Amino acid sequence: VQLQASGGGLVQAGGSLRLSCAASGSIVSINAMGWYRQGPGSQRELVAVINRSGSTDYATSVNGRFTISRDNAKNTVYLQMNSLKPEDTAVYYCNLDCTIKPGGVVFRYWGQGTQVTVSS
Repeated sequence: VQLQASGGGLVQAGGSLRLSCAASGSIVSINAMGWYRQGPGSQRELVAVINRSGSTDYATSVNGRFTISRDNAKNTVYLQMNSLKPEDTAVYYCNLDCTIKPGGVVFRYWGQGTQVTVSS
């Protein structure tokens, strides 16, 4: 299973970016897909997650500004980021919880990370 993230870049404060992450490989069933981020000198933290039923959850710091969505047919998850702030600057990683065999255990996979830089 591989995850390919894209969409990062440099944006001014108040601007928007949309991240995408496409999953490929022998995926049988997806439990959840999500986005994490790791800023300079910080630990990796959860940004947003969307589960199989479409339920979502967000970090308090991004609630109301970021929106996670997924295209099940494409095994792709998106993160629409609006009203960006300098403190949103980080490397953003997508992740996937899925099974690769019917009735198998759930594995977690990570994308390669995409840099988001918000200038003040």
